[in-house]
Amino acid sequence: MPGSLEPLDLSVQIPYHFRCPISLELMRDPVTVSTGQTYDRSSIESWVATGNTTCPVTRSPLTDFTLIPNHTLRRLIQDWCVANRALGVERIPTPKQPAEPSLVRSLLNQAASASNPTHSRLSALRRLRGLARDSDKNRSVISSHNVREVLVNLVFSSSQSLDLSHESLAILVMFPLTELDCVAISSEPQRISYLADLLFHSSIEVRVNSAALIENVIAGTRSSDLRLQISNTEIIFEGVIEILKNPLSSPRALKIGIKALFSLCLVKQTRHKAVSAGAAETLIDRLADFDKCDAERALATIELLCRIQDGCAAFAAHALTVPLLVKTILKISDRATEYAAGALLALCSASEQSQKEAVCAGILTQLLLLVQSDCTDRAKRKAQMLLKLLRNAWPEDSVGNSDDFLCSEVRFPRNQIFALGSRELDWSPWIQGSHLEGLKFRYCNPLKPKCQSYNLGNHDDLLKASYAGKGMVHLGFDPSLSETAPFQRATGICTCKFCHVINWKRGGQFKDARDDLQLSVE
Repeated sequence: MPGSLEPLDLSVQIPYHFRCPISLELMRDPVTVSTGQTYDRSSIESWVATGNTTCPVTRSPLTDFTLIPNHTLRRLIQDWCVANRALGVERIPTPKQPAEPSLVRSLLNQAASASNPTHSRLSALRRLRGLARDSDKNRSVISSHNVREVLVNLVFSSSQSLDLSHESLAILVMFPLTELDCVAISSEPQRISYLADLLFHSSIEVRVNSAALIENVIAGTRSSDLRLQISNTEIIFEGVIEILKNPLSSPRALKIGIKALFSLCLVKQTRHKAVSAGAAETLIDRLADFDKCDAERALATIELLCRIQDGCAAFAAHALTVPLLVKTILKISDRATEYAAGALLALCSASEQSQKEAVCAGILTQLLLLVQSDCTDRAKRKAQMLLKLLRNAWPEDSVGNSDDFLCSEVRFPRNQIFALGSRELDWSPWIQGSHLEGLKFRYCNPLKPKCQSYNLGNHDDLLKASYAGKGMVHLGFDPSLSETAPFQRATGICTCKFCHVINWKRGGQFKDARDDLQLSVE
């Protein structure tokens, strides 16, 4: 809350009576309970919602849970904020009072009654919509009066005016639907067809609200048959994609559009309809316009569509698909990286042209960074599969086809801390060459199927592994361990940047989760 956090950060002394006894922050909407104590509305409502029935300060039972606004204290707090504006204190806004349950009941009855004039019912619905927009508290009060059933009937009633239907739809999408509500809508094909038709309405707001309800119904329906029935509705994919294509689409429209498209594409049997409707071109063209969460959904949708042959062909035909997916790796989030890698794996598995485009776009560097990152294990597995898949696509003179792949002879003197990637390594001075007898280090290059073995030795005050090929592999021991147990822990470092921390014991053998590094003591 800006009005309360800034004073604390700037060491401004907030008057004691202006602080909420529960949160100890500046009150924005002070209310008084039956014991006479004043709290911030959000704090005391949370206190009561968790099952507490006593006053937090006096510990006396709350005989009445009515919250009375303390207008006098609120005005004093606002005056104090204005007086301290120069110190960065923002004036708290005058809160809107929560809707009275009696008013909500009256408005719902007025809107639901078919005997009332249309303009009167519209007026009641618009007032309800305004109350629902004001606060979560109002939405909670409205939801407790069986509003969903009333609104569903108004949206799909063929005898009502279109204005009533559209206004009811705008209110309905503000509330979460129960599974029974979703089944009541999805089990009647004519209702889904009506929503699909609304996707082409002249008003962008009506179109977006229709897409929002479709997404809510799919998400709340457990039955796979009903989800298939929804996604199999004529023109439903075209309507959702048109929302994404619209150059005038607001951030809300883009968010709801991609959520609806992703939900529809979760149904395997109808993904080809999304491709036929132009989903591939639209997703690639719009990818840069999404925020983080929506970009993740868009990439997840791309990966889903790349699992079918038509989807792969459609995405491969777009010149920006592969370069954009390569660029997305490690740029948005771990999930986005995983989805992008999955889509690239599908595209490169299906087309040699996509492999060439990926190499030209710099996928080698991106994948090498990915396998060393803290990304998800699934993303790393996909990256390793891509590396193996593309090993024949690197140019002959690239590092990907050299025996010393990303390797160079690097010497690390003792008693010095070095950073390799994101790992710091301590080379202990007490390690003796005799400790290394019989130790072998085995490294498998993920781009080269042939493994190489290295014999460990001691040279020029360095710990190193020497072998017939090029490059250098180093092994450093943990100095925190005693000299009597030098083999209890070690850190394996390969200068090809595929370094990993490996725990191992004498006489034993450990293989890490990546299946390409192995230490053994013989």
